[in-house]
Amino acid sequence: MNVSLDEVKRLKELTGVGLTDAKTALVEAAGDFDQALAAMRKKGLTKAEKKSEREAREGLVDAYIHGGRIAAIVEVNCETDFVARTDDFKNLVHDIAMHVAATAPTYISADQVPADVREAKTAEFTERIKAEGKPDNIAGQIVDGQLKKYFAEQTLLEQPFIKNPDQTVGELVKEQVARLGENIVVRQIARVELGASV
Repeated sequence: MNVSLDEVKRLKELTGVGLTDAKTALVEAAGDFDQALAAMRKKGLTKAEKKSEREAREGLVDAYIHGGRIAAIVEVNCETDFVARTDDFKNLVHDIAMHVAATAPTYISADQVPADVREAKTAEFTERIKAEGKPDNIAGQIVDGQLKKYFAEQTLLEQPFIKNPDQTVGELVKEQVARLGENIVVRQIARVELGASV
């Protein structure tokens, strides 16, 4: 099957794979661009998982200020200064700063949630479910679901990305790991809002 060179190039740009891989994916998807994109993203995310163990000590600090009332500052690391200077990486860091300003996450990742906070929320949700009279055999599942939803809203990497709600911030980062070929880590986030108490 013949696929257009423009589609191949577009797929390469969106996923960071080589031209040959992009063409193969389009042929395997019978020319369906969305299907090929989904397949290549899945492959790219698998590669990204492997890169996540490599050390990331270069990177950028960036700030986003919204209307002089809300500001966010983030540190995002990569492996080399070369990647830190690319437009793709700079845009990623700026987008993360903008996202932090808009959504005010409390934690970067789920493993940063302190055990006492998790336990307190578990007790709160359990109490509420018991008060609603839910049967014991499903109460645990309901509490688990509520905990997952609550902490996903509080955790940067679990939140739907403001520019593309179909993708989490964590998926966005992994996509850039696949595209840029280096481990990328969101190291620090901070947000300040005018008039808000600390």
